[in-house]
Amino acid sequence: MNDRVALIGAGAMGGAIGARLLKTGAALTVFDLDPAKVEALAVEGASAAGSAADAAAQADKVILSLNSAAIVRAAVFGANGVASGARPGTLVIDMSSIDPEATRALATDAQAAGLRWVDSPLSGGAPKAAIGELTLMLGGSAEDVADARTVLCLLSRNCTHMGPSGAGQATKIINQVLCGLNFLAVAEATQLALDAGIDAAKLPQALKGGRADSAILQEYMPRYVARDYRRTGRIDNMVKDLNAAQDLARRTNTAMPLTAVCAEVHRLLTAAGLGGEDQAALMEFFKPTEGLRPR
Repeated sequence: MNDRVALIGAGAMGGAIGARLLKTGAALTVFDLDPAKVEALAVEGASAAGSAADAAAQADKVILSLNSAAIVRAAVFGANGVASGARPGTLVIDMSSIDPEATRALATDAQAAGLRWVDSPLSGGAPKAAIGELTLMLGGSAEDVADARTVLCLLSRNCTHMGPSGAGQATKIINQVLCGLNFLAVAEATQLALDAGIDAAKLPQALKGGRADSAILQEYMPRYVARDYRRTGRIDNMVKDLNAAQDLARRTNTAMPLTAVCAEVHRLLTAAGLGGEDQAALMEFFKPTEGLRPR
């Protein structure tokens, strides 16, 4: 790939995306409000930029990895944002997870500013980004999506064009509903096994290949059993995604009772100060341990 890429947002997810791109030999320029995050990629070979505008000015494609629609808008259209530095026709690939309606508005404003826009939320988290095995759901025109694939193929093993702008974000919301419910179901089943005297550590192997099997069962039941709360995601980020699912459900008049329960459990843990913990800390809902403190 000969394209020059700018990365705006180098947090846990953006940092993993940037590190993967550098491993593939991509020419990468990085900007983040936290200089330490920029430096972490600079030591691996990225160029550091002083602003989103400066990063975009050096790029053919701009990847965004940010936490909310408001932050995305500020990073693109705010002072020293992408739009003020990018050349006409620059492709913006938003890998953040935000609301579909907000995405459509951003894509419209980007077009008015002479930019192209593809929404490309992801599934798989930082561990899959690190090895180029993300699952991506894309929204945008067929031409822009085809152009985006030249860089996204370096990050993913499954990359699907779901429809026009916002379709990728809607698909991500559906993905998060399935993940959130699965995380909670596996945690609940783990606690039942423990209380019933079953060796829960053996359950992933015992159920492998059956209808109850899932990637979350295989990865997280052992972590639930061990109370392994190493962070690969955040409970409060799941709250954000489940809130988006409930907003979409209200707009579409879709009944989602299980999602409502799942969202409330995540909100309860967030209210208890555990929002920054990994999904593995869902076990604290069923049987709190002594001494667990927010990190």
